[in-house]
Amino acid sequence: MTQRLTIGFLPLVDACLPILAHEHGFAEEEGLELTFVRDVSWATVLDRLLYGHSDAAHLLAPLAIATTLGRGRPAQRLAAPFVLGLNGNAVTVSNTLAEALGCEGALGDPQALGERLKAVAAERQAQGRALRFGVVHRYSSHNYMLRYWLAGCGIRPDEDVEIVTIAPPFSADALKAGEIDGSCVGEPWNSIAVENGAGQIVLATAQIWRRGVEKVLALRAERLDEIRPAIEGLIRAMRRTGKHFVDPANWDTNAAILSRPEYCDAPHTLVRRAISDRLVLTHGGEEREYPDFMFQYHEAANFPWVSQAEWLYSQLVRWDGLGYDSDAAHAAARVFRPDVYRSALAATNDPLPTASSKVEGSVSEALQASTQHGTILLENNTFFDGRSFDPDRLEDYIAAQI
Repeated sequence: MTQRLTIGFLPLVDACLPILAHEHGFAEEEGLELTFVRDVSWATVLDRLLYGHSDAAHLLAPLAIATTLGRGRPAQRLAAPFVLGLNGNAVTVSNTLAEALGCEGALGDPQALGERLKAVAAERQAQGRALRFGVVHRYSSHNYMLRYWLAGCGIRPDEDVEIVTIAPPFSADALKAGEIDGSCVGEPWNSIAVENGAGQIVLATAQIWRRGVEKVLALRAERLDEIRPAIEGLIRAMRRTGKHFVDPANWDTNAAILSRPEYCDAPHTLVRRAISDRLVLTHGGEEREYPDFMFQYHEAANFPWVSQAEWLYSQLVRWDGLGYDSDAAHAAARVFRPDVYRSALAATNDPLPTASSKVEGSVSEALQASTQHGTILLENNTFFDGRSFDPDRLEDYIAAQI
């Protein structure tokens, strides 16, 4: 019997795994019929999910946690049994700001770039025109990564610079119109801004946190319980898709699918660049490779590490001006569901980590993880400032940030 699932998404390259699972027949082989609802804002994607118009969604990982904790709306428990990918975002600034920062068509060193930005931000403040950056949602990794970087360079978000919300499909237009001086957004919208001559890419979020969690497959917790066998089938299908996605032999085919009007509605060349970890940083510039710009498959990239959810909770507390709350921390951690992921893949040869949590930012050289079966080799997952996050010391970590 075929199970029908409706999945909400935004036109971003990192919506690729459920889309390509459908297009390549991997979902069908699991007895699933997928339909997709494309939106233009994360608020609408979330509304459809909460009101039952979709069964699951391509969703910002921090938004799943914020919704569960009742930040900005009545609390509703969400579950994230699968991480759709790590990183894949960038900081793009106006040509004027890029010139003031001394950018020369290369990705900047996060610390050095931040120091120059601090000086420019102070000049703009003195002129009464604070620098303004756009992020895709208050509860997004884009917001948290940008703020983490700025704060780590001595720039106070909301005091030294403004941060506003702009839906991804409008970020390039806002930059070109001069409404913002920079943005942190996913592909293809950085590349579209460059292509349109609106700005320059100066930093990849992978430079801020090398293995930063990004989007998740999210469901209402009670809906997951109702259709768990179907979701476990979808997890298996998306893992097979991920292996297909990262194979260079399939880049052209997958870029052609994702660039279609019903999905990203973007030029094939821009989508292919993102898939292949290549970016054009300045208008008319040459392609530059940044390995692991997007990270969709290897190193258990799709595993919902509880420690990732806890780091996101630490940033929610920090930037919402809250105090540590053990009940809220526990609820945030429970949004990520490694138990469902393990159950889905237990009978396969897919490698599964033994632990559900790890010290984030602690691996600078290749390290073999303990597994239930298979082999997982973890590589560089560092933060730009050299700090690490130990989930067993969550309260101390939060206290040190405030």
